[in-house]
Amino acid sequence: MASIAAAGSTDAPRRLRVEYLDAAAIGIGERRPRLSWLLPDGSARQTAYRVEFDLGDPVRGDSDWVDSDRSVLLPWPGPDLGSRQRVAWRVKVRTDVGESDWSAAAWFETGMSDPDDWVARWIEPVEAARAPSGERPAHVLRRGFELASLPREARLYATAHGIYEVFINGHRCGDVELAPGFTDYRHTLNVQVYDVGPLVVAGKNVWEVVLSDGWYRGRLGFRQRADNYGDTVAFLGQLHLAQPDGTDVIVATGPEWRSGTGPIIAADLVAGQREDRLRVVDDWRPVALADHGLDRLACSPAPPVRRVQQLHPVAITRPLPDRQIVDLGQNITGWVRLHDLGPAGTTLTLTHGEMLDEIGDLTQVNLRLPGLSDGEPGPGLQIDQVVSAGVVGDFFEPRHTAHGFQYVRVEGYPRRLTPDDVTGVVVHSDLRRTGWFRCSDDRLDRLHAMAEWSFRDNACDIPTDCPQRERSGWTGDWQIFSPTAAFLYDVAGFSVKWLRDLATGQRPDGCVANIVPDPVGPIARDADADPVVTMFQNDLQGSAGWGDASVLVPWELWRAYDDTGILAELWPTMLRWIDFAATSARTGRHPDRIASRPEPAPHEAFLWDTGFHWGEWLEPGDDVTDPEGGGEFRTADHSAVATAYLYRSSQIAARIARLLGHVAESTRLGELAEAVLAAWRLEFIGPDGRLAPDTQATCVRALAFGLVPAELRQSTATRLVELIRRAGTHLGTGFLATPYLLPVLADSGHLDIAYELLFQDTQPSWLAMVDRGATTVWETWEGPDGAHPMSLNHYSKGAVVSFLHRYVAGIQLLDDHPGYRHFRVAPCPGGGLSWAEAGHDSPYGWIESSWRLDGDQIHLTVTVPPGTTAEILLPDGTRVASGPGRWMGSCPAVPRAASRPEESRSPGHEAT
Repeated sequence: MASIAAAGSTDAPRRLRVEYLDAAAIGIGERRPRLSWLLPDGSARQTAYRVEFDLGDPVRGDSDWVDSDRSVLLPWPGPDLGSRQRVAWRVKVRTDVGESDWSAAAWFETGMSDPDDWVARWIEPVEAARAPSGERPAHVLRRGFELASLPREARLYATAHGIYEVFINGHRCGDVELAPGFTDYRHTLNVQVYDVGPLVVAGKNVWEVVLSDGWYRGRLGFRQRADNYGDTVAFLGQLHLAQPDGTDVIVATGPEWRSGTGPIIAADLVAGQREDRLRVVDDWRPVALADHGLDRLACSPAPPVRRVQQLHPVAITRPLPDRQIVDLGQNITGWVRLHDLGPAGTTLTLTHGEMLDEIGDLTQVNLRLPGLSDGEPGPGLQIDQVVSAGVVGDFFEPRHTAHGFQYVRVEGYPRRLTPDDVTGVVVHSDLRRTGWFRCSDDRLDRLHAMAEWSFRDNACDIPTDCPQRERSGWTGDWQIFSPTAAFLYDVAGFSVKWLRDLATGQRPDGCVANIVPDPVGPIARDADADPVVTMFQNDLQGSAGWGDASVLVPWELWRAYDDTGILAELWPTMLRWIDFAATSARTGRHPDRIASRPEPAPHEAFLWDTGFHWGEWLEPGDDVTDPEGGGEFRTADHSAVATAYLYRSSQIAARIARLLGHVAESTRLGELAEAVLAAWRLEFIGPDGRLAPDTQATCVRALAFGLVPAELRQSTATRLVELIRRAGTHLGTGFLATPYLLPVLADSGHLDIAYELLFQDTQPSWLAMVDRGATTVWETWEGPDGAHPMSLNHYSKGAVVSFLHRYVAGIQLLDDHPGYRHFRVAPCPGGGLSWAEAGHDSPYGWIESSWRLDGDQIHLTVTVPPGTTAEILLPDGTRVASGPGRWMGSCPAVPRAASRPEESRSPGHEAT
């Protein structure tokens, strides 16, 4: 095994990965992590693989040859791994062109897998008096230690209740931001691992930690509640220092530590960060030891949050003498780095937002939070402040908060700002980009960029609804957008991390909360409870389309990444949710239905018309901020939506059960799905075939989910077009149906209408946002000029860009071939486009579809990665089977006849 570190050749597997992370990952939490690789270029299919691994003397091993055509998420071939174990491994494969060379060696390290590995104690700063939320300082924790010699290797394992930064000898450890991230802290607390070898020295060392409220006890959610997980912050850390003689020195948190308050006089993720650079820590006091336990500690499967990009201002204006407005030209999540802080004592205030008012000053009117301060923004929303120490070259970068913004109002700056004085720092989960799109129309390219930016801005450790206001992990938003996100970025580990919080936070009756993680949870109904929060947490949970994320997100992960493991892990969660929904349907009736039909019809046992549902949510013209309308909305009958989702999730769960070998459950769920489908048809299809309610969203959902029988599909599609025309060729859908709108039109023979809607540039439409200068997708169709302007950075409506990937460029993922092992390329030219191209870096390699019009011909180029096959469907109806490599062809530029709607969900014929 001495050659384990030998370099690989071009005729060898490449891009070796462990679980969902790239090679050289530190802190893997699985004892038997799965391995993946890409096949050598020029090969078509794998027939066997062989893995060598080295765990250090004397544990080395070889899987020998394993007959398999798989190269994604293969089982670990060696013994169970322990804590802090470094693993080197490499792979070679047999393919249709012979046996490959060995790959270049990859390596990874496991984390601290067992509570017994920890000698560290939880420590807490002692607070004489706790300040109100948003006003609490960041604490500084400190201890010194000495080393007799320089260690060969040094690792730090750390986590916190709150947000922490670690410094050794004045140098910041690592590049992770907002650690330890956002989880359901009641059940899970992620541990970060840092290589600190370059920072420690022989002799005296100083270890410092800066600790603030973060998600643990800071302000969260639409009511801006604080202390959701606890009322004290804490830190846990353990340094392992490998000495030259082979021994291990451990330095850990414990009673030797001291704490004080330093320059950061207030830090909150929502309120912002305030610093007084003239302050020094001069009140060191012993820390308190706490017993928070070690059983929640885990290693995250997701990449961490990092600073991923920097932007320079596109404009700096001065609407009033006492303030300057910095325009980054892009709505981002993160913060700004401000240089040249002025003479000592200078106070600089930075207020962040997404809009300017009529005089060009920043306004936060669209960030108001329902139920707070008569609808005005909460106090101290996204405001940073720094008092300068007068140090030349000093700069301000608030790393204990994060904002969603395009504009920054700077007050107190001693001179006119220049673009060199301010840098926008983009901060979010460091996800690997996997999907691209371009075409001949710049507006569609800008729309694609808006959707991509909106997702990035809302991928700060969890999938959030907006990065500036609530910052909550709304389940419905991720259910809607996750398939699109999986094309644009590798969101496998990111989604699994979030789904584990969904599973642990599921309520005993199977109800799934609207928000994951759910910081508040159910609230006891007593006189001291906030009635709005009590209603929201107890009465408005378990919404169809939102709780269905428990089934539909794992399903989409399986489709995109060929990961059966996540289906097996989430299977109990799926079953509990479906049983909750089915029980809700069986055991209750909506008051309106009781009034109109006192005796329940037999099919009502499968009609879900009880509980609260968000329904289609934010259809054009909806005003959910009106108190009376909001009350009616809370009690409305959304059974057409809820029953549709009960059918959809039961149907998908039956398929998942078959994949997992749960035969009896598959049969039971299949029978439930059929009964629910029959109930939906009896209740919501009239004698004339018209659907109720007669809306665009109902027609779209009926076609997308297969709710109408085959003989009514065409009339339903025709009615959808009539409703679109009645609205002046405008869409009329909200959150849930919008992603399916253009695909169902294309699949039902109305591709021309799909393109008309796509290119519609008056409200409500996507291009209305583009033409009005949006750089991210708006929460409402009306945007900043609506009667009640809301967030300008919600990705859900941006799911339309999936139509650009799947229909305009034509790259289609097929249900029966997860991970793009076999995929379809079926471009649908239209809308006046002369060319389009998309690329996706799939689990098996690079896929590309590129077409251009040349006179009366369309020329198509398709790239098929090794280990996969493609079915190419040309616009004239010609079908071609292609293996790996580049395929090029042409045909007359005539529109293809409408494909069968189910084609987009079926495997098609096998390529040869």
